[in-house]
Amino acid sequence: MPTGRFLRALALAAGCLAQPAAAELIGDAQRGAHLFERQCTACHQIGAGAINRVGPQLNGIFGRRAGTAESFKYSKAMTRMGNDGLTWTLETLDPYLANPKALVSGTRMNYPGLADDTGRADLLAYLRDYSDRPRDIPEAEPTARKTTPGLDPAILALEGDAEYGAYLSSECATCHQADGSDQGIPSITGWPPEDFVVALHAYKQKLRPHPVMQMMAGRLSNEEIAALAAYFTTQGQ
Repeated sequence: MPTGRFLRALALAAGCLAQPAAAELIGDAQRGAHLFERQCTACHQIGAGAINRVGPQLNGIFGRRAGTAESFKYSKAMTRMGNDGLTWTLETLDPYLANPKALVSGTRMNYPGLADDTGRADLLAYLRDYSDRPRDIPEAEPTARKTTPGLDPAILALEGDAEYGAYLSSECATCHQADGSDQGIPSITGWPPEDFVVALHAYKQKLRPHPVMQMMAGRLSNEEIAALAAYFTTQGQ
């Protein structure tokens, strides 16, 4: 098992929201193994003989469509995201580990997220050792990773105008229920504003796969997303 190696990420088009490339290393698998032991083993197993527990077994996670581990019962939210096309790669696993509910709202994964960039890189390097495709060097999809994912802190710090958000919300309400109920389309009311902003920018960056939402989010400015977040956080409560 090749652990402890450093793998260099390819420089992908990071898009207008990506931060400057602060580091090229994607992680140390040995440190990731210790992190996995401390933070993940209560729910997940990986390696020879791994089985589903509270969470699915994680062998072959890279390249796996979300919600498809054999014999594991997923939440509706995760199944829906898999049906929409979400596939686990470095590009999608990194924001999921940073904030699971921001990438897959409604996931049952009861994990607050790992904010530390280096820690996530280490953990992902460890998980990669149990997938087939990470053996590809130099890296190629699906294992290639953005230089540094995430949002500019200035975007997260924007204070949205809830009244403007109410004006913009009519298009959202053609699909999402204003009372917050989930009638086949996930609720978007009552979210913490930051989660709402991260989720919409995940669609803009095409990390979340739903094509309609990618198109809708792609039309919105940073200020408009902040306004919608400010409005919807007060709805359905």
